[in-house]
Amino acid sequence: MNYNLPFVPERSKQPRQDGITMVMDKSLSPNESENLIESSGEFVDLVKFGFGTSLITKELKKKISIYQEANINPYFGGTLFEAFITRGMFEEYIQYLKECNIKYVEVSDGSMYLEHEEKLKYIERLAKEFTVLSEVGSKQKGVYIPIESWVNHMQSELNAGAWKVIAESRESGTVGIYNNDGSANETLIKTISDQIDPANIIWEAPDGKQQIWFIKIYGANVNLGNIAPNGVIPLECLRRGLRGDTFFDFLPDDLKEGKTQYNQQFQQPYLDFQI
Repeated sequence: MNYNLPFVPERSKQPRQDGITMVMDKSLSPNESENLIESSGEFVDLVKFGFGTSLITKELKKKISIYQEANINPYFGGTLFEAFITRGMFEEYIQYLKECNIKYVEVSDGSMYLEHEEKLKYIERLAKEFTVLSEVGSKQKGVYIPIESWVNHMQSELNAGAWKVIAESRESGTVGIYNNDGSANETLIKTISDQIDPANIIWEAPDGKQQIWFIKIYGANVNLGNIAPNGVIPLECLRRGLRGDTFFDFLPDDLKEGKTQYNQQFQQPYLDFQI
C-alpha cells in the first residue's frame, strides 16, 4: 500500500497458506514474466504453465528461474501430467520435473479417465518429493460429478498428501464449479466448503464476476486461480475493497450508512451482488 488507508482488509503475507493467487502463464516471454514480477510479484504465489505449454515454451528453464528467484512457485498444468500418464511414462515425468527444477506438481484427471484409487497413489508418490496440488473436476462439458464425489475426492486427495486441492473450471470458467453461463454453482461450492476447509481449496476463477462472488462469500483471503497476468492488480483491488464491486464489503456499518443506495433506482441494492 502506498498509503495506509483505514478499513482495508489485512492480506496474508508470503509465503501464503491462504489468500493465494495462482496466475495462468500460457505464453509469456521471459521479459513478460519479469514485467509481471515487477508490477505484481508480491501478489502472486503460484504460476501455472497452462495445460501442456511447458513442452513448447521457449527458454522454459530461464522462466522457471525467474519465477523462483521472485519467491513465486511455478508448476506445470495437470494436462501435462495426464499426457505422460496416458503414455505410461510416469517415471519419465518425474525425471522431467527434476530436470526443470520444478518443486510443485499438479495431479489431475480432467481430460482422461483415471481410477480414483490410482490417482491417490500418484499423489502419495509425488508428495514424497514435491508439493502436490490435486485438481478435482472434469474439463468436459456435460460431465456430471455428484456433489458427494467432489467432497470425497477432495478430502481423500488431501489425506493422500496434496497441499491444496484445485476446483476445476478450465480457463473458460464454464465447467466444473460453474454453470454453462459462467455463474457459480452455489449449491456445489457451498456444500464443498461446508465440509472441506476453504483454506485448502484453490477455486479457479478466471472471470472477474467469479472473483467478486468468491470474495463476497469467503472474504479477502480466499484462494483463487487461473488469473490472467494482467488481472492480478485488479483482483488485489477487489480483495481490498478498492473497486466498486467490493467497495462496501469491508467497511464498518457506520461508514456505509446512507451511502449504499446508489443503485436503488435500478431496483438492485448495491450490496446484493449476484453473478
